[in-house]
Amino acid sequence: MSLAYLLDTSVVSVPISKRPSSRVLDRLSASSGRCAISSHVWHELVYGVHLLPRGKRRDALEAYLVEVVRVSFPILPYGDAAAAWHGEQRARQQRAGKPAPFVDGEIAAVAHTNTLTLATLNPRHFRPFQHLKVEDWSEAG
Repeated sequence: MSLAYLLDTSVVSVPISKRPSSRVLDRLSASSGRCAISSHVWHELVYGVHLLPRGKRRDALEAYLVEVVRVSFPILPYGDAAAAWHGEQRARQQRAGKPAPFVDGEIAAVAHTNTLTLATLNPRHFRPFQHLKVEDWSEAG
């Protein structure tokens, strides 16, 4: 089965949230084996866990990252093709006076250059990027 989706941090965080969305859980289950994350999403997840004080919540999140995320989703790098696409998009956005957050651009670039649909709960974060396939997994799909 080939990859179809690049998940952003908002989607990957749902299963371990205090009130996980059944809609997103269903989408993850239906897409099993067809999803990846970018190295930027992995960074955001690890960073977020390491900001937490030691305790049950941090232990549970660390276990989720190692035992679920790391083994379930390939981690795709930000390479030269992604950097070039991202640079073009940033320049266009800057000229239009509407720059997007840098890390969102990196994630978008990994999705675009790997011909993947970006799955997110925050589609507005990715609207500034042209030629990017985005799905809002908070909506019925």
